[in-house]
Amino acid sequence: MATIKRALISVSDKTGIIDFAKNLHDLGIEILSTGGTAKLFRDNNIPVIEVSDYTGFPEMLDGRVKTLHPKVHGGILGRRDLPEHVSAMQSQNIPNIDMVIVNLYPFEATVANPNCSLEDAIENIDIGGPAMVRSAAKNWKDVAVVTDASQYADVLRELQSTGGATSQATNFALSVAAFNRISNYDGAISDYLSSFNADGTRNPYPAQVNSRFVKLQDLRYGENPHQSAAFYRDTNPAPGSLVTAVQLQGKELSYNNIADADAAWEAVKSFDSSACVIVKHANPCGVALGKDALEAYSKAFQTDPTSAFGGIIAFNTTLDKAAAEAVSKQFVEVLIAPDYTAEALAIFSAKANVRVLKIALPEGGNTAWEQGRNSHDTKRIGSGLLIQTADNHEISVNDLKIVSKKQPTPEQLQDMLFAWRVAKYVKSNAIVFCGNSMTLGVGAGQMSRVDSTKIAAIKAQNAGLTLKNSVVASDAFFPFRDGIDVLAEAGAACVIHPGGSMRDEEVIAAADEHGLVMVVTGIRHFRH
Repeated sequence: MATIKRALISVSDKTGIIDFAKNLHDLGIEILSTGGTAKLFRDNNIPVIEVSDYTGFPEMLDGRVKTLHPKVHGGILGRRDLPEHVSAMQSQNIPNIDMVIVNLYPFEATVANPNCSLEDAIENIDIGGPAMVRSAAKNWKDVAVVTDASQYADVLRELQSTGGATSQATNFALSVAAFNRISNYDGAISDYLSSFNADGTRNPYPAQVNSRFVKLQDLRYGENPHQSAAFYRDTNPAPGSLVTAVQLQGKELSYNNIADADAAWEAVKSFDSSACVIVKHANPCGVALGKDALEAYSKAFQTDPTSAFGGIIAFNTTLDKAAAEAVSKQFVEVLIAPDYTAEALAIFSAKANVRVLKIALPEGGNTAWEQGRNSHDTKRIGSGLLIQTADNHEISVNDLKIVSKKQPTPEQLQDMLFAWRVAKYVKSNAIVFCGNSMTLGVGAGQMSRVDSTKIAAIKAQNAGLTLKNSVVASDAFFPFRDGIDVLAEAGAACVIHPGGSMRDEEVIAAADEHGLVMVVTGIRHFRH
């Protein structure tokens, strides 16, 4: 146990610090503090010794230099178990400092403001704070370091239960948290400054990228049993993203469960109307809109009942009893919804292995993060990383260009927009047949677009669904007319695709020859 007799407090975020300091004083712990924090304590009748009085050296350079002093760092770094350290400190009249409570200048919040200037950013780079935190964290056997207000309650509880001491286990955990905080802080500074070019302009892709993630859990294994794995989240996760999910019941999520659940959740939350998405092996095998959860599920399931077996099912609306009864008749690995009725949860409680996740939908906003989406995507390659802006592009009817002689009906336009949105979440080459706001056949991940078209048609045939008068979405242009010939033969009436092929005229002519409606978007949705 490390007995706490003297604590140094210097905090930018004052949340909870008054109550914490009062309790430290009640435990007989002497408090040292810097200017602003010391004034706050004096205003609240908490006895405090200002650091400048303690060191005999004034704060200077607009507060840039206040704790960078041997009497501060010697008191933190001195080892109590080494006689030579103890002797050196005594000879220089340096008392022990047993606890350091420091949080840092708000650099991350400062640069998150789009109007932040480089000068503002530089002034919010903390120097003394990280130095004290690192010193205390290094000397964790003798010094407790507290870097976040969320730690106050647990630390205080231990101090009160031990008469003013902290355990080695607590100090080590606080030390690790402190080094993690410094790592995140320095990483944020590096990311920001690395984004500046020599002429002062900013590059959206910094010269150095510092990834920072927090482990949520170890996983039983990775994609295959011989691979180990763990699940991490961003240090600042987007609202409504999969990492914010609360698991209400079921077995532990596996690596593949998480990957497929993310694909299903990202797809289903992109719809405004009540929707259901069923995913198998990272691809939607059924997507539909309905007046309620039951109708949406029933239509989505019809697309490919065989592939839906053991799939991931996601809703963007509350799952009620009727929908739960329908879903419970099938084998499902993971179920996701923003909420569940008590009756729905009771139904699944009888299926203890089903993983039931609850994720609050984001309430909207202007940025991708506020809308619960990633702003950038990454792909790991051999000793490297690919980074791109996320495919968050959306289209409306006004963005469509009708290139065929035949004109679409309003209903066909809506079905094409639906099919286009689904295709965005299907692995390339993607072909999606739809009708009545539901998928009818999905062809995914083939090397040939014609093969994807044929597979989608076969899927519909196997499910007993007709493709007559259906609409088709293709995630990229048709390089030849053969794809149009195949989908027309299957019964499609409309096709939506990006256009842009050197043979567009040939492809459009094929559509006119078959009497199809053809709409181009000018936007491609490859998903590799």
